[in-house]
This record gives sequence, structure tokens and C-alpha cells, in this order.
Amino acid sequence: MEDIVLELKNVNHWFGSGAKQNNVLYDLNLKIRAGQIVSLIGPSGCGKSVLLRAIVGTHPPREGHIIVHASDNVQSAIMKHKPGRDVGIVYQQYSLFPFLTAVQNVAFGLMLDQTNIPFRAFRPFKWRHLRKQHLAEAATLLERLKLKNAIHKYPSEMSGGMCQRVAIAQALIMKPMILLLDEPFGALDEATRTELQDMLLTLYAENNQTIQAGQRPPYTIIIVTHELNEAIRVGDRVIGLSMNWNWRKDHAIYPGTTIVYDKRAPIFLPEQEIDYAMLKKQKEEISHAVFDASFQQDRDEFRQFWSENKTGRSQDA
Repeated sequence: MEDIVLELKNVNHWFGSGAKQNNVLYDLNLKIRAGQIVSLIGPSGCGKSVLLRAIVGTHPPREGHIIVHASDNVQSAIMKHKPGRDVGIVYQQYSLFPFLTAVQNVAFGLMLDQTNIPFRAFRPFKWRHLRKQHLAEAATLLERLKLKNAIHKYPSEMSGGMCQRVAIAQALIMKPMILLLDEPFGALDEATRTELQDMLLTLYAENNQTIQAGQRPPYTIIIVTHELNEAIRVGDRVIGLSMNWNWRKDHAIYPGTTIVYDKRAPIFLPEQEIDYAMLKKQKEEISHAVFDASFQQDRDEFRQFWSENKTGRSQDA
């Protein structure tokens, strides 16, 4: 069973119309397995953020379908037309409430999801009991993300990296089917960035343990990044978007960004030594296929993920 959690079918997106039409995304077809950490890369302005907004549901594509599978049953597939809790997103500029502590920030989503104002006002004893459960769940998650000592700190008392961990915990506590990270580490220093990369790899290790136990892995993540070393190190799969491909067909021109690179990547868990030679080889290939504007390629030339790895999981290699 493929256990596909996200599908893109013939997705096209553009802005404007007529002579002013700006084609952005063209004929995107993609399947992502539950438990994958997918790095999404591409030149600035190629449409990565447009694609994330389409997946999260705030800006549906003009053509095609984006489908989230809530379970192994294909009949439960949800057509994405509006935002919902099945897809979470974290941006580079995290948005924490400055008047709430870390644990309160993380528990806030549970409060909105499971209660309303009349419940909190007129059933105070039940609300107090539920509130304790929310805070305990939030504290446990923050401890797993190595924020045990910052649980009761306010955002102004935490570093940028700590605040970003809290923002990721905010999303994870809602148990989304898919978590989207839009350049979440871009504003951080190198050491902090490495720590957060290790955090994602720890989630990947938890996925592997769940898979070995015969259960569906809990974390499926798509991370947008401009840093190729990060893309290869964190993701078990790298997908590249580019406008540099041979899109002339039957004398008709339809410019736009499409998927030109889709290959598996090695996973180096936090305690493992990184094989920089392996990273260097794939980094050079990605630079050529995705970022070299002079290289006009057939878009299938570097789209080999499913032929390389039928299971789609690096531990099966």
C-alpha cells in the first residue's frame, strides 16, 4: 500500500488575465508519502510560496486538484479548497502571542479547537480540568523539542531559535496530516539553524520507529529552503521547481514553473557523521538542474524518485 498523504493533480496557477496573465505554476503532479520530510527548493520567485498557499488552502490553484488523504482509505480523500486543521504551516516570521508563555502559546490552538466562549464562561470546572490537560500536552511536546527550561518563558525572554521551536510546536500539537515550513530557519544563525535541523531529524527518527511498529508515521513535512546543504541533509526527498525547462510544444508556448527535480536524499540523524562528499555530488546536480538558467532540460530528466525507490523511504535502501 502506497500510504499517500498528499496528491497534486495537474495543478496550474496564474495571476491576471489576457495579455497581463502571469503564469506561475504549470502542470504539477506529485505524490507524497506519510512520514516523508520533503525539501522544496527553487530560484527566488519561482512559485514555492504560491504552491504552499495552494496546499494549505488559502489560495487554491486555478486548475487541477490538491488532495489530502486523511487515512489509508482513498475514499476519505479531502479536496483542498479552504484551510483546515489537516494542513499546518509555520512561516519564517513566527507569530507568537507576546503576552503568553511558551506553554500557553502552544496550548492556545487546543483551546480554540475544543472549546468556545460559552463553554469557558458557564462550565468553569470542566474548562479548568480541560485546560490542565491542554497545558500538560503542550509541556510534553515542548520537552520533546528540547524546550523544557523555557516552558514558562515569554517570547521576549527567548532566543529566535527557541521562538521558532515554539511556533513549530504550535503547529504539531494540532496533529496536522501535513506540516508546511516556509523557510523557517532563514533568519537564524548557523549554530541555531543546525540545532533546528537536528530537531526535524529527530522527528524523522520517530517516524521510523512508528513505521517499524506497523503504524502510520505521525509527521509528514514539506520544508521550503534556499540552502542546498540544509535541503539535502534534512529531507529524505528533494523536489526542485524551475522555469528553466523545454516547454515549447506544438509551436505553443506556456511558460511557467514546474517540477524538474525529484530525487531521494540521504538522511543523517543527529548523532550520525555527515558524508559531505555525498552532499556535494547531489548539491552540484541540483545546482545544475534547478538553478542554472542556461540549462534547458527535459523536465523528466531528473524526476526519478519513484523509479529509484519504490517504497519512498530511505531506510528501505
